[in-house]
Amino acid sequence: MAKLYYESDGDFGALAGKRIVVIGYGSQGHAHALNLRDSGADVTVAVRPGSDGWKRAESHGWTPQEPTEAVKDADVIAIMVPDHIQADLWETIRDLIKPGATVLFTHGFSIHFGTVKVPEGVNVIMVAPKGPGHLVRRLYTEGAGVPALIAIQQDATGDAKQIAMAWAIGIGSARAGVIETTFREECESDLFGEQAVLCGGATALIQAGFETLTEAGYAPEIAYFEVLHELKLIVDLLYEGGMDWMRYSISDTAEYGDLTRGPRVIGPESKAAMKEILAEIQRGDFAKEFIAENQTGRPKFKLLRQQAADSQLEQVGAELRAMMPFVSQARKKAEEAS
Repeated sequence: MAKLYYESDGDFGALAGKRIVVIGYGSQGHAHALNLRDSGADVTVAVRPGSDGWKRAESHGWTPQEPTEAVKDADVIAIMVPDHIQADLWETIRDLIKPGATVLFTHGFSIHFGTVKVPEGVNVIMVAPKGPGHLVRRLYTEGAGVPALIAIQQDATGDAKQIAMAWAIGIGSARAGVIETTFREECESDLFGEQAVLCGGATALIQAGFETLTEAGYAPEIAYFEVLHELKLIVDLLYEGGMDWMRYSISDTAEYGDLTRGPRVIGPESKAAMKEILAEIQRGDFAKEFIAENQTGRPKFKLLRQQAADSQLEQVGAELRAMMPFVSQARKKAEEAS
Protein backbone atom coordinates (compact mmCIF):
# COMPACT_ATOMS: atom_id res chain seq x y z
CA MET A 1 0.00 0.00 0.00
CA ALA A 2 1.30 3.46 -0.92
CA LYS A 3 2.71 5.51 1.95
CA LEU A 4 0.92 8.73 2.84
CA TYR A 5 3.01 11.77 3.75
CA TYR A 6 1.74 14.61 5.88
CA GLU A 7 2.97 18.01 7.05
CA SER A 8 5.19 16.42 9.70
CA ASP A 9 7.02 14.49 6.95
CA GLY A 10 8.25 17.63 5.22
CA ASP A 11 9.51 21.13 5.88
CA PHE A 12 7.95 24.21 4.33
CA GLY A 13 11.28 25.86 5.06
CA ALA A 14 12.66 24.14 1.96
CA LEU A 15 11.05 27.03 0.04
CA ALA A 16 12.44 29.71 2.35
CA GLY A 17 14.43 32.33 0.48
CA LYS A 18 13.41 30.92 -2.89
CA ARG A 19 11.83 33.07 -5.55
CA ILE A 20 8.77 31.24 -6.88
CA VAL A 21 7.11 31.94 -10.21
CA VAL A 22 3.71 30.52 -11.08
CA ILE A 23 3.09 30.71 -14.82
CA GLY A 24 -0.61 30.68 -15.58
CA TYR A 25 -3.52 31.89 -13.47
CA GLY A 26 -6.26 29.44 -14.34
CA SER A 27 -7.81 26.66 -12.28
CA GLN A 28 -4.66 25.34 -10.62
CA GLY A 29 -2.44 28.40 -11.06
CA HIS A 30 -4.55 30.79 -9.04
CA ALA A 31 -5.03 28.28 -6.22
CA HIS A 32 -1.35 27.40 -5.87
CA ALA A 33 -0.25 31.02 -6.07
CA LEU A 34 -2.75 32.27 -3.49
CA ASN A 35 -2.23 29.38 -1.09
CA LEU A 36 1.56 29.69 -1.24
CA ARG A 37 1.36 33.44 -0.72
CA ASP A 38 -0.90 32.95 2.29
CA SER A 39 1.58 30.38 3.61
CA GLY A 40 4.36 32.97 3.48
CA ALA A 41 6.19 32.09 0.27
CA ASP A 42 7.71 34.65 -2.12
CA VAL A 43 5.48 34.24 -5.18
CA THR A 44 5.33 36.02 -8.53
CA VAL A 45 2.50 35.40 -10.98
CA ALA A 46 3.42 35.29 -14.66
CA VAL A 47 0.78 35.50 -17.39
CA ARG A 48 0.32 36.86 -20.89
CA PRO A 49 -0.25 40.65 -20.80
CA GLY A 50 -3.81 41.67 -21.54
CA SER A 51 -5.19 38.18 -20.97
CA ASP A 52 -8.09 37.28 -18.70
CA GLY A 53 -5.53 35.69 -16.39
CA TRP A 54 -3.63 38.97 -16.14
CA LYS A 55 -6.78 40.88 -15.17
CA ARG A 56 -7.83 38.18 -12.75
CA ALA A 57 -4.41 38.18 -11.09
CA GLU A 58 -4.55 41.95 -10.68
CA SER A 59 -7.99 41.64 -9.09
CA HIS A 60 -6.43 39.28 -6.52
CA GLY A 61 -3.75 41.78 -5.58
CA TRP A 62 -0.89 40.56 -7.75
CA THR A 63 1.43 42.60 -9.95
CA PRO A 64 1.78 40.07 -12.76
CA GLN A 65 4.77 39.84 -15.09
CA GLU A 66 5.39 38.40 -18.51
CA PRO A 67 6.76 34.85 -18.29
CA THR A 68 10.05 35.68 -20.02
CA GLU A 69 10.74 38.39 -17.46
CA ALA A 70 9.47 36.54 -14.42
CA VAL A 71 11.57 33.38 -14.83
CA LYS A 72 14.91 35.19 -14.83
CA ASP A 73 16.73 34.23 -11.61
CA ALA A 74 13.67 32.31 -10.38
CA ASP A 75 14.37 29.37 -8.08
CA VAL A 76 11.11 27.46 -8.61
CA ILE A 77 9.07 27.79 -11.80
CA ALA A 78 5.60 26.23 -11.85
CA ILE A 79 4.18 25.55 -15.31
CA MET A 80 0.41 25.85 -14.89
CA VAL A 81 -0.80 26.69 -18.36
CA PRO A 82 -2.88 24.08 -20.28
CA ASP A 83 -1.06 20.97 -21.51
CA HIS A 84 -1.43 21.83 -25.20
CA ILE A 85 0.40 25.16 -24.92
CA GLN A 86 3.17 24.14 -22.53
CA ALA A 87 5.56 23.20 -25.34
CA ASP A 88 5.29 26.64 -26.98
CA LEU A 89 5.68 28.37 -23.62
CA TRP A 90 8.71 26.23 -22.82
CA GLU A 91 10.49 27.32 -26.01
CA THR A 92 10.27 30.95 -24.84
CA ILE A 93 11.59 30.41 -21.31
CA ARG A 94 13.89 27.37 -21.53
CA ASP A 95 17.13 29.29 -22.04
CA LEU A 96 16.27 31.79 -19.30
CA ILE A 97 16.11 29.22 -16.50
CA LYS A 98 19.20 29.15 -14.34
CA PRO A 99 21.07 25.93 -13.41
CA GLY A 100 19.89 24.47 -10.12
CA ALA A 101 16.38 25.83 -10.49
CA THR A 102 13.30 23.65 -10.12
CA VAL A 103 10.58 23.28 -12.73
CA LEU A 104 7.28 22.10 -11.30
CA PHE A 105 4.25 20.63 -13.07
CA THR A 106 0.78 19.70 -11.81
CA HIS A 107 0.30 17.00 -14.45
CA GLY A 108 2.74 14.62 -16.12
CA PHE A 109 1.56 15.07 -19.73
CA SER A 110 4.31 17.27 -21.19
CA ILE A 111 7.21 15.48 -19.51
CA HIS A 112 5.92 11.94 -20.01
CA PHE A 113 5.06 12.43 -23.68
CA GLY A 114 8.18 14.48 -24.35
CA THR A 115 6.64 17.73 -25.56
CA VAL A 116 8.77 19.53 -22.95
CA LYS A 117 12.41 18.51 -22.52
CA VAL A 118 14.18 19.98 -19.50
CA PRO A 119 18.00 20.14 -19.66
CA GLU A 120 20.25 18.50 -17.10
CA GLY A 121 21.13 20.58 -14.09
CA VAL A 122 17.50 21.53 -13.42
CA ASN A 123 15.07 19.76 -11.07
CA VAL A 124 11.84 18.44 -12.58
CA ILE A 125 9.10 17.73 -10.07
CA MET A 126 5.34 17.38 -9.92
CA VAL A 127 2.76 18.28 -7.30
CA ALA A 128 -0.67 17.23 -8.54
CA PRO A 129 -3.66 17.91 -6.27
CA LYS A 130 -6.45 15.39 -6.81
CA GLY A 131 -9.12 18.00 -7.26
CA PRO A 132 -9.93 21.18 -9.23
CA GLY A 133 -8.23 24.45 -8.35
CA HIS A 134 -11.25 26.13 -6.79
CA LEU A 135 -11.45 23.23 -4.33
CA VAL A 136 -7.71 23.44 -3.60
CA ARG A 137 -8.23 27.08 -2.74
CA ARG A 138 -11.47 26.75 -0.79
CA LEU A 139 -10.36 23.86 1.40
CA TYR A 140 -7.08 25.64 2.16
CA THR A 141 -9.00 28.70 3.40
CA GLU A 142 -11.11 26.38 5.56
CA GLY A 143 -8.03 24.85 7.17
CA ALA A 144 -8.19 21.60 5.21
CA GLY A 145 -6.67 20.47 1.93
CA VAL A 146 -6.96 18.36 -1.21
CA PRO A 147 -4.77 15.22 -1.31
CA ALA A 148 -1.94 15.36 -3.84
CA LEU A 149 0.56 13.25 -5.72
CA ILE A 150 4.23 14.19 -5.95
CA ALA A 151 6.83 12.88 -8.37
CA ILE A 152 10.51 13.50 -9.03
CA GLN A 153 11.61 13.16 -12.65
CA GLN A 154 15.00 14.84 -12.32
CA ASP A 155 16.87 15.59 -9.09
CA ALA A 156 19.76 17.84 -10.05
CA THR A 157 20.27 19.46 -6.66
CA GLY A 158 19.62 16.53 -4.33
CA ASP A 159 16.69 18.19 -2.59
CA ALA A 160 13.98 17.93 -5.25
CA LYS A 161 11.70 15.81 -3.06
CA GLN A 162 12.05 18.23 -0.17
CA ILE A 163 10.96 21.05 -2.48
CA ALA A 164 7.99 19.03 -3.70
CA MET A 165 6.91 18.25 -0.14
CA ALA A 166 7.33 21.89 0.87
CA TRP A 167 5.10 22.91 -2.01
CA ALA A 168 2.48 20.34 -0.98
CA ILE A 169 2.59 21.75 2.53
CA GLY A 170 2.28 25.31 1.23
CA ILE A 171 -0.85 24.64 -0.80
CA GLY A 172 -2.50 22.64 1.99
CA SER A 173 -2.34 19.21 0.38
CA ALA A 174 -0.09 17.76 3.07
CA ARG A 175 -2.92 18.35 5.55
CA ALA A 176 -4.92 15.68 3.70
CA GLY A 177 -2.15 13.36 2.55
CA VAL A 178 0.50 13.12 -0.17
CA ILE A 179 1.49 10.02 -2.17
CA GLU A 180 4.72 9.72 -4.15
CA THR A 181 4.37 8.41 -7.70
CA THR A 182 6.03 8.86 -11.10
CA PHE A 183 5.23 11.18 -14.01
CA ARG A 184 4.24 8.15 -16.10
CA GLU A 185 1.92 6.63 -13.50
CA GLU A 186 0.22 9.92 -12.70
CA CYS A 187 -0.20 10.90 -16.33
CA GLU A 188 -1.54 7.62 -17.68
CA SER A 189 -3.83 6.88 -14.73
CA ASP A 190 -5.13 10.46 -14.68
CA LEU A 191 -5.97 10.46 -18.39
CA PHE A 192 -7.64 7.06 -18.04
CA GLY A 193 -9.71 8.16 -15.05
CA GLU A 194 -10.90 11.28 -16.86
CA GLN A 195 -11.77 9.51 -20.09
CA ALA A 196 -13.20 6.20 -18.92
CA VAL A 197 -14.86 7.00 -15.59
CA LEU A 198 -14.88 10.49 -14.07
CA CYS A 199 -15.72 12.60 -17.11
CA GLY A 200 -16.14 10.63 -20.33
CA GLY A 201 -17.64 7.53 -18.76
CA ALA A 202 -19.94 9.41 -16.39
CA THR A 203 -21.28 11.92 -18.92
CA ALA A 204 -21.82 9.26 -21.58
CA LEU A 205 -23.70 7.09 -19.06
CA ILE A 206 -25.88 10.04 -18.02
CA GLN A 207 -26.60 10.98 -21.64
CA ALA A 208 -27.50 7.39 -22.54
CA GLY A 209 -29.79 7.10 -19.52
CA PHE A 210 -31.51 10.39 -20.33
CA GLU A 211 -32.09 9.39 -23.95
CA THR A 212 -33.39 5.95 -22.94
CA LEU A 213 -36.04 7.48 -20.69
CA THR A 214 -37.10 10.32 -23.00
CA GLU A 215 -37.25 8.04 -26.06
CA ALA A 216 -39.55 5.78 -24.04
CA GLY A 217 -41.91 8.71 -23.49
CA TYR A 218 -40.91 9.89 -20.02
CA ALA A 219 -40.81 13.64 -19.39
CA PRO A 220 -37.35 15.20 -19.93
CA GLU A 221 -37.57 16.87 -16.54
CA ILE A 222 -38.22 13.54 -14.82
CA ALA A 223 -35.37 11.95 -16.76
CA TYR A 224 -33.00 14.75 -15.77
CA PHE A 225 -33.75 14.33 -12.07
CA GLU A 226 -33.37 10.56 -12.23
CA VAL A 227 -30.08 10.30 -14.14
CA LEU A 228 -28.22 13.55 -13.35
CA HIS A 229 -29.59 15.57 -10.44
CA GLU A 230 -29.74 12.65 -7.99
CA LEU A 231 -26.27 11.50 -8.99
CA LYS A 232 -24.79 13.97 -6.49
CA LEU A 233 -26.42 12.07 -3.61
CA ILE A 234 -24.78 8.85 -4.76
CA VAL A 235 -21.39 10.44 -5.42
CA ASP A 236 -21.39 12.08 -1.99
CA LEU A 237 -22.09 8.73 -0.35
CA LEU A 238 -19.33 7.06 -2.38
CA TYR A 239 -16.96 9.87 -1.42
CA GLU A 240 -17.81 9.55 2.26
CA GLY A 241 -17.58 5.79 2.67
CA GLY A 242 -17.11 3.93 -0.59
CA MET A 243 -19.51 1.54 -2.28
CA ASP A 244 -20.42 -0.26 0.95
CA TRP A 245 -21.59 2.96 2.63
CA MET A 246 -23.54 4.00 -0.46
CA ARG A 247 -25.30 0.63 -0.59
CA TYR A 248 -26.00 0.77 3.14
CA SER A 249 -27.58 4.20 2.72
CA ILE A 250 -29.94 3.43 -0.17
CA SER A 251 -33.05 1.24 -0.17
CA ASP A 252 -32.89 -2.52 -0.53
CA THR A 253 -34.68 -2.15 -3.84
CA ALA A 254 -32.01 0.22 -5.12
CA GLU A 255 -29.20 -1.96 -3.78
CA TYR A 256 -30.58 -5.10 -5.41
CA GLY A 257 -31.00 -3.25 -8.69
CA ASP A 258 -27.44 -1.94 -8.37
CA LEU A 259 -25.93 -5.38 -7.78
CA THR A 260 -27.93 -7.22 -10.42
CA ARG A 261 -28.34 -4.66 -13.22
CA GLY A 262 -25.20 -2.55 -12.94
CA PRO A 263 -22.94 -5.27 -14.41
CA ARG A 264 -25.31 -5.52 -17.41
CA VAL A 265 -24.76 -1.84 -18.22
CA ILE A 266 -21.03 -1.81 -17.53
CA GLY A 267 -20.09 -5.35 -18.51
CA PRO A 268 -17.34 -7.13 -20.46
CA GLU A 269 -17.75 -4.91 -23.53
CA SER A 270 -17.34 -1.76 -21.45
CA LYS A 271 -14.27 -3.13 -19.73
CA ALA A 272 -12.79 -4.11 -23.10
CA ALA A 273 -13.35 -0.54 -24.29
CA MET A 274 -11.65 0.76 -21.15
CA LYS A 275 -8.64 -1.47 -21.80
CA GLU A 276 -8.36 -0.13 -25.34
CA ILE A 277 -8.60 3.44 -24.07
CA LEU A 278 -5.80 2.73 -21.59
CA ALA A 279 -3.71 1.16 -24.37
CA GLU A 280 -4.21 4.27 -26.52
CA ILE A 281 -3.00 6.41 -23.64
CA GLN A 282 0.01 4.18 -22.97
CA ARG A 283 1.03 4.12 -26.65
CA GLY A 284 0.80 7.90 -26.83
CA ASP A 285 -2.04 7.78 -29.38
CA PHE A 286 -4.29 10.07 -27.34
CA ALA A 287 -1.50 12.59 -26.74
CA LYS A 288 -0.71 12.74 -30.47
CA GLU A 289 -4.40 13.12 -31.32
CA PHE A 290 -4.91 15.88 -28.75
CA ILE A 291 -1.80 17.80 -29.83
CA ALA A 292 -2.78 17.53 -33.52
CA GLU A 293 -6.31 18.70 -32.73
CA ASN A 294 -4.96 21.85 -31.11
CA GLN A 295 -2.45 22.47 -33.90
CA THR A 296 -5.28 22.51 -36.47
CA GLY A 297 -7.54 24.91 -34.58
CA ARG A 298 -9.63 22.41 -32.60
CA PRO A 299 -12.32 21.72 -35.26
CA LYS A 300 -13.48 18.40 -33.80
CA PHE A 301 -13.19 19.66 -30.20
CA LYS A 302 -15.28 22.77 -30.91
CA LEU A 303 -17.97 20.81 -32.75
CA LEU A 304 -18.32 18.20 -30.01
CA ARG A 305 -18.36 20.87 -27.30
CA GLN A 306 -21.14 22.77 -29.08
CA GLN A 307 -23.17 19.62 -29.72
CA ALA A 308 -22.97 18.73 -26.04
CA ALA A 309 -24.01 22.24 -24.99
CA ASP A 310 -26.99 22.16 -27.38
CA SER A 311 -28.28 18.78 -26.19
CA GLN A 312 -31.76 18.45 -24.72
CA LEU A 313 -30.23 17.21 -21.48
CA GLU A 314 -28.26 20.44 -21.02
CA GLN A 315 -31.17 22.66 -22.03
CA VAL A 316 -33.59 20.99 -19.61
CA GLY A 317 -30.95 20.97 -16.89
CA ALA A 318 -30.32 24.70 -17.22
CA GLU A 319 -34.04 25.42 -16.85
CA LEU A 320 -34.41 23.20 -13.80
CA ARG A 321 -31.28 24.50 -12.09
CA ALA A 322 -32.55 28.05 -12.53
CA MET A 323 -35.56 27.02 -10.43
CA MET A 324 -33.34 25.68 -7.62
CA PRO A 325 -31.52 28.62 -5.95
CA PHE A 326 -29.52 26.33 -3.67
CA VAL A 327 -27.86 24.77 -6.73
CA SER A 328 -26.94 28.09 -8.34
CA GLN A 329 -25.64 29.34 -4.99
CA ALA A 330 -23.30 26.35 -4.72
CA ARG A 331 -21.92 27.12 -8.19
CA LYS A 332 -21.58 30.81 -7.36
CA LYS A 333 -19.66 29.94 -4.20
CA ALA A 334 -17.27 27.75 -6.19
CA GLU A 335 -16.72 30.49 -8.77
CA GLU A 336 -16.07 33.08 -6.06
CA ALA A 337 -13.52 30.77 -4.44
CA SER A 338 -11.72 30.68 -7.79
